[in-house]
Amino acid sequence: MTDGVRRVRVGIDTGGTFTDVVALDEETGRLVGTKTPTTPADPADGFMAGLRKVLAELGRTGPAARLSAVVHGTTIATNQLLEGDVGRLGFITTEGYEFILEIARQAVPDGYGNSYFWVKPDRIVPADLVRTVDGRLDHTGAEVRPLDEAGAAAAARWFRGRGVDTIGVCLLHAYADPDHERRVRDVLRAEHPDAVVSISSDVLREYREYERSTTTLVDAAVKPRVARYVSGVRRRLDTEYPDPARRLPFSIMKSNGGVLSAEEVVHQPISTVLSGPAAGALGAALLAGRAGFDRILTLDGGGTSTDVCVVIGGEPGLTTEGGVGPFPSKIPMIDIVTVGAGGGSIGRVSPEGTLKVGPRSAGADPGPLCYGKGGTEPTVTDAHLVLGRIPRHLLGGEIPLDPEAARAGISALAAGLGLGTEDAATGMLEISAWNQANALRRITVQRGLDVRDFHVAAFGGSGALLACRLIDILGLAGAVVPREPANVSAFGLLTVDVRNDYVQTAVRRHADLDPAEVAAAYDALTARAAAALDTEGFARSEHRYGRTADLRYAGQAYEVGVPVADGPIDGARLDAAAAAFHDAHRGLYGYDLRDSPGQGIEWVNLRVAGVGPLRRPCVPDLPDRPGGVERARTGARRVRFDAPPDGDTPIFDRGLLAPRDVVEGPAVIEEFGSTVPVHPGFTATVDRYGNLLLRARKGA
Repeated sequence: MTDGVRRVRVGIDTGGTFTDVVALDEETGRLVGTKTPTTPADPADGFMAGLRKVLAELGRTGPAARLSAVVHGTTIATNQLLEGDVGRLGFITTEGYEFILEIARQAVPDGYGNSYFWVKPDRIVPADLVRTVDGRLDHTGAEVRPLDEAGAAAAARWFRGRGVDTIGVCLLHAYADPDHERRVRDVLRAEHPDAVVSISSDVLREYREYERSTTTLVDAAVKPRVARYVSGVRRRLDTEYPDPARRLPFSIMKSNGGVLSAEEVVHQPISTVLSGPAAGALGAALLAGRAGFDRILTLDGGGTSTDVCVVIGGEPGLTTEGGVGPFPSKIPMIDIVTVGAGGGSIGRVSPEGTLKVGPRSAGADPGPLCYGKGGTEPTVTDAHLVLGRIPRHLLGGEIPLDPEAARAGISALAAGLGLGTEDAATGMLEISAWNQANALRRITVQRGLDVRDFHVAAFGGSGALLACRLIDILGLAGAVVPREPANVSAFGLLTVDVRNDYVQTAVRRHADLDPAEVAAAYDALTARAAAALDTEGFARSEHRYGRTADLRYAGQAYEVGVPVADGPIDGARLDAAAAAFHDAHRGLYGYDLRDSPGQGIEWVNLRVAGVGPLRRPCVPDLPDRPGGVERARTGARRVRFDAPPDGDTPIFDRGLLAPRDVVEGPAVIEEFGSTVPVHPGFTATVDRYGNLLLRARKGA
């Protein structure tokens, strides 16, 4: 550092049950990870407690800590949307389009076979809180009718009089020209200065009015809560860790795999809806890729849910067709599927008399029965404890567990099913494993990928607990459990760059493209990306840009994204992108129409990603140790896997394992923050990077 002071960079990921923290001493390269319970009433308390704890482990306390940066993965926006808590929203749209939210889309979740049982969700804004203004643009951005500013002022006063302080604005074709929307925003600021306002041309410069409307309204809905939380953490950091040299950089993880300063996130909070899961996918991709695995399925098991993602060639997939809860949010995000199958998932007897597990979770408060914090329902964690698959404490002894409370709760559940206690616990874990397996099938088999070609990278506090069973169910090549798996998401926060994505809809037939027009559009998007990176403090020489485009065959309703090569835009580069689209379409759908002259290609959206690179931490290789695997054996206990055990199962301390060690199942490998049960018929091999490689023994 230029001031000659050793500094520390910290990643903090707040999950539903635990807050995970990783700190990097930037001079020595030393990495330290820890965990602390999440504080749902005010997640900032758990954030600050975790920061103090990890700095103490590095021997740094108070202002002397000299932090270089803090990067945060937060679930504030995620949880608000999952709870369906969008508050009292107002909506302003173009006259004649007041029912756009009601019309929505025709799609029925899970196909038409369930249409008889599907009830259309409530619209995000009720009809009585929608106002319209006159004025009209066409799809090119040309003004058909001038904006009625007097009508906009009347709408603003109407909302103010009814105490509606959060408002989204989406006018027809504002993606082509934002002028009308910006003028409506100015009127709102003048007539209703207390209002929080989001306009679609700032949130999503892309066509499809329904998705653009809902995305804008989601942004408006989460803006107050995200702003309060982020500004509150910012104040606490400034108070507790003041630095006379400069204000501590504080960044938030975005759903697209990049980070953004806390000051800027307040203006685009929707970009954080998958903040924490995105960091986990990136961290696991880096660690597994370093060990030579280029086709992996990341599985981030937490207390409330499990997040899964496909990573090929070190890069997780991106999508703009995602969302959280019932509301579509058409923003760039890492393509993650979430299932309610975590350590806190609750077991219950259904009305039909069958065993069900999740998606409801005990979370961090009160948590599982064995936490002793007032939980009243048995959870997956309780089942693992009853079967001996986890120790009688978590976090190295910081959180003692009560096996008798867990057993009593599962015994009561078992009585309602006519099962023994351990059979009921085994059944809970089997159902949880199948829930996770179905999520993995959803991102592979249902997308034309052979799940057997992949290893699963299992991490998070509960990620590795069912890894062997997943290998069995899906026929996976194996499982990779990184070092300190409970902190992979926090580690991932230290590996990501600053990133902003910009989009412009420009529908044109490929045959009609004007390279100069396309170049001008890309230049405008690049200028916006450059300005954002300037604001983040990156020199122009550090800027990196990536161009892509969304293409489709004429007549199709949805697009496929393809890269557009660097360099001056000309006919050859546009033709190369079209050829890449044919190839991508064949890869996704099994066919292409390159030899069908009458079926032309349409260009729909142009995209630019602006990236400001940050230095990544270097994880040292695992050191060799003398002796064999018995050096790591710490004892034995009764553990049940698929059948009652014949005897005690050996327990190993992962911190004492060395490269080339092989642990034969049945066994349990324990470490701070996580546990890896090695089922009978499986082996766990330690590689030079410290990963555990779980595989079924041949012939087992």
